[in-house]
This record gives sequence, structure tokens and C-alpha cells, in this order.
Amino acid sequence: MNVLFLDQYSALGGAQQCLLDLLPGVEERQWSARAALPPGGPLIQILRARGMRVDEIRCGPYSSGRKSAGDLLQFAADVPRQRAAIVDLIRESSTDLVYVNGPRLLIAAALATRGRVPLLFHAHHRIEQGSARYLEGVALGRSGGIVVACCNAVAEPLRDWVPRERIHVIPNGTADFGFTERRLEKRRRIGVIARISPEKGQAEFLRAAEHLVRRELDARLVICGAPLFGDEAYYNEVLRLAAGLPVEFLDWQDDVGAVMRDLDVLVIPSKQEGMPRVLLEAFSAGLPVVASPAGGIPEVIEDRVTGFLAPDLATTLEEVLQSDPNILHVVAQNARREWERRYTVGLYRERIMNLMEQSVPRAARETAAPRRRTSATQR
Repeated sequence: MNVLFLDQYSALGGAQQCLLDLLPGVEERQWSARAALPPGGPLIQILRARGMRVDEIRCGPYSSGRKSAGDLLQFAADVPRQRAAIVDLIRESSTDLVYVNGPRLLIAAALATRGRVPLLFHAHHRIEQGSARYLEGVALGRSGGIVVACCNAVAEPLRDWVPRERIHVIPNGTADFGFTERRLEKRRRIGVIARISPEKGQAEFLRAAEHLVRRELDARLVICGAPLFGDEAYYNEVLRLAAGLPVEFLDWQDDVGAVMRDLDVLVIPSKQEGMPRVLLEAFSAGLPVVASPAGGIPEVIEDRVTGFLAPDLATTLEEVLQSDPNILHVVAQNARREWERRYTVGLYRERIMNLMEQSVPRAARETAAPRRRTSATQR
């Protein structure tokens, strides 16, 4: 089977890690894979190192979150070029399935496939802006696309446009980060691990941290991440809020496991979310989690059983910092068992790969050429 993977980013966010998690399954099934994504990011080099042909496709840049009028004009100009590029790729590769990893290339992919080539859209985030949600729904409705949603919170708005039988909720999965028993001394190290952007809530974390300092609670604070997708203004706001607080900035780290091993509590203060990978990684690592009840997070965390839901972040953090270490140990053990049962990378990969295969008509699967390892080139 020949699969064309489209991604709206070439930087390594959570959605791109989900895509990389699928590649061993593609190789095992001997499928042919080709990718197209914007230039400039490390994902291109990673895919090419895996032997995949990678083409560059223009996509943005657009501002994160709510889109401006300028973003909409740029998007309108990008779509015809994107559509033409995707049509060429489909023809060149005799594509059996187009896999769209994120909404920014969905419109162009829907116009390029027009229901003639199966389209699978992986929805990682709930789109809140009405105009963007409308375009997403129309594209899926008219293309006959199959939807993979990482959680019910992401799937719910799409049900107005896509028949329920074409929407599949498949939670993310992660590799095993290794369960670590934490000593949980009185002075606890708490931190956020996420790209620095408004929806990830670093500003909310710092406002809660200010409350903890006023209450004279003994905690070390960490922010690990970088403004990957052009959120420099927000990053500057985060730095301003951190002034005078005992916060350590770690910037982007490739070894997230090492960062987790040095934390006692992971904080996920997100304002908007799908199903954050870092939450599942923390479950596997035995790292207690305090998280806002945003998006799909309440679908993963059972409050005070596998983690702590925090409608009021400052109050919940204060409670956790003052809690008995045994309570946190039990929560971490419960979370690890939940990860083993539902959120391993193997289970995630198998479910996605099976759906991809089922999305392609049987005749096309049987006549598709087997995967050939060729040197990666650029169009």
C-alpha cells in the first residue's frame, strides 16, 4: 500500500511525535511511504534518515490559536498551491491513502482527493474558532474523509459534519519512560514540559507559582520548552511573569525522560488541549500529574486516583505540595497501571495501522506495490 503523509509542521510537536510513532508499523507491513511538509524543521531530516522520500509544501506560517485576517488571506493564497502539489504527489506515487496530520493542510487535501483517494484526518486538537471549524467540517464532509480523534473532546464538534461511523476515537500512546520511585522530599520540584504558547498555560502556572511563594511553600519551579511555532510575544510575557520567582527555564530538551526524572510533580496548566503526550509519558514514568480539566485531560485522569484535576491551579498545587508522600506514590502507581492498560505506543500504533488498512478498498490493497527502500530525495 502507498501512503502519502501530510503534516502542517516540520518542527517536533506532539502531533509530529505521534506520526513518528507510526513509522515502525509502516515498515513492518512493508508499505511505501512518502511525506510532504513545510521546510526548515528537524522532522524532515528524521524522516529522510528513515529512508522516506520527503517533499516540501508551503503552509503558513500562521499565528497560533485564533487566526487573524492576515492569516486567513495567507491561507486562501496557500490552498490552491497546496492542492496542486498534493495532486502531483498522488499521481507520482500512485497513492492509495492520504494521511493528513493536522487541519492546516486538510482543505487542500480534500480538494486534491475529491473522494477518489481515501483520506484519513488525524485530529489532535479541538478547533474553537468558528470559521476554521466550519472549513474543517465541510472538507471532511465532502471528501468522505475518515477521522481519527485523539479523544472525545476533539471528536465531538466534528460529529455535526461527519457521520459517526467515520469518526474513530483512538487515544495517543507513548513509549515506556521507565517507572521511577520518587523520594518526594518536603521541598518538591514541580514543572511544566510543553512548547511555550498561550494554550499550554505557562502564564497560568506562573500566576499559581506566585501564590505558592506568597504562602511560603517550599517548591522548586521548572519550565521546560521553547516557543516552537512563532509565539515569541507570549514567551516574552512568560519571562516577565517569571521575574522575581524561583523559576528555572530549561529551554527545549530532547531527553524528556531525564527532565521527568528530576521532577516530583508534573503540571499541565493547559487552556486548550487534545490529549497531551506528556501526560501519558508522566503516567508511564510514575510522575504525579496536576492538570487543568481542559480538552481530553479529564478523559485520562481520574481525579485523585491517577492524577489531580485542577480547576483552580494554585489551590490544587498547594494541596499537593502539602500532601502525604504516600498519597502521591499511590496515585503514581495507579497511573502507571492505567498507562500499561490503555496508552502504550504498541496499542496506539496497532489501532491506527489497522484503521489505515481498513480505509483503503481491498482491491487497492491487494494490487499496491510493496514498500521499496530508496534514498530520500527532494522534488
